[in-house]
Amino acid sequence: RKRGSSPKLIVLNTALMSALSGISYKEATTDRQYWGRLTESAVGAHLINDAKGKGIRVYYWLHRNQEVDFVLEFGKTVVAIEVKSGKKEYTLKGMEEFSKAFKVKRQLLVGGQGIAIDEFLTTPIEKWLK
Repeated sequence: RKRGSSPKLIVLNTALMSALSGISYKEATTDRQYWGRLTESAVGAHLINDAKGKGIRVYYWLHRNQEVDFVLEFGKTVVAIEVKSGKKEYTLKGMEEFSKAFKVKRQLLVGGQGIAIDEFLTTPIEKWLK
């Protein structure tokens, strides 16, 4: 059984988000919290835009204090995606909990020590469902 989560707002055009912020690229990359939000929004926008018309559902999962940034669902295929913008070591407790609770085909880490952000943003969503 899936539990509904509070809405997560994703800006579908991160250029608009960047332009309206008034923050320079250099400032953005040094503000870890802002850069993290921008990176997560870019990944979310890519997933949502690429999923349109393909029958792929994109959502996120939140249970207590555990979260998975994005979940892809296509038929019975479920993929969990966590986005990290920094290089530091971290745990993926939300992904672990989600994978225990649901039949997950793949777990993807985007950014950090995982798939490079630029590679992820230029790859069709269907590849991640295979």
